[in-house]
Amino acid sequence: MEARIRSEELPDDRLRLMFACAHPAIDTSVRAPLILQTILGFDAATIASAFLVSPATMGQRLVRAKARIRETGIPFRVPEQAELGGRLGAVLEAIYATFAEGWSDATGTDSRRRNLATEGIWLGRLIASLMPDEPEALGLLALMLFAEARRSARRGPQGDFVPLAEQDVVLWDDRLIDEAEALLVRAAQRGIIGRYQLEAAVQSAHTARRRGSGTDWAAIRQLYDALLSVAGSPVVAINRAVAIAETEGATAGLAALYVLGDDRRLQDYQPYWAARAGLLARLGNTKQAAQSYDRAIGLERDPALRRFLQGEKAKLVGS
Repeated sequence: MEARIRSEELPDDRLRLMFACAHPAIDTSVRAPLILQTILGFDAATIASAFLVSPATMGQRLVRAKARIRETGIPFRVPEQAELGGRLGAVLEAIYATFAEGWSDATGTDSRRRNLATEGIWLGRLIASLMPDEPEALGLLALMLFAEARRSARRGPQGDFVPLAEQDVVLWDDRLIDEAEALLVRAAQRGIIGRYQLEAAVQSAHTARRRGSGTDWAAIRQLYDALLSVAGSPVVAINRAVAIAETEGATAGLAALYVLGDDRRLQDYQPYWAARAGLLARLGNTKQAAQSYDRAIGLERDPALRRFLQGEKAKLVGS
């Protein structure tokens, strides 16, 4: 869908430069990382973690992209109106990565990531207000608001990690959830489904608990099926495997997870090992579950989440 704003109407300098970094002559896979480094100041290691590649690989991609800009004389300017729509995807991806980096710092104590979630939401609101007919801009904002609505419930009184299924829904921010739901409805009315709308719809399904309903895992499984066809990322595939386990049993979920085992990007990805450990534990495979928990614990940076994983392993060993 064509953007309905003029480039000179972009009111924020960072946003203008983000669109400039999304030049079509730059390889698609590096546009969002280039935005994160050049405009938002992320280092290569942080960007690499967000995109499931090694820091060395990401560093090389960024160096090559900058060299191409210099060698081919790609103009570092704000694009014309007709160019904005084609660059929107990379800008949204960078905004989401910004939010996710801040979201991973649940207590806001990491000075490097402090306020990044707020920054991501601010940029998302700006894009959604400037492009109110862009369904994916609306979908991304909805997705971030659904997540932000649960911030207060993610840690217990002593700072302990609380998984989504065990969170106290009274602590969720109903105002943000209602706003996200309205955005998702507006996006759906455009009749063009995309990644962020589907991810937001998954979060919407989880929030049904606040109305006293159980989690509709069948609907979540269908949404992840659709997401896998739209954005075939290993992260989506892991979440889909968890949904399969909830609808068809742990054996089926583990089978879906094992299919991903050859993806080298997942060898250092904590959620893969945590999901694998949980499903193995449900099947009574104590030894392999403990090994997977050890791998997940070793990969986790967040002390609270690390303690949670250690506690899950302790329950397993003590059973």
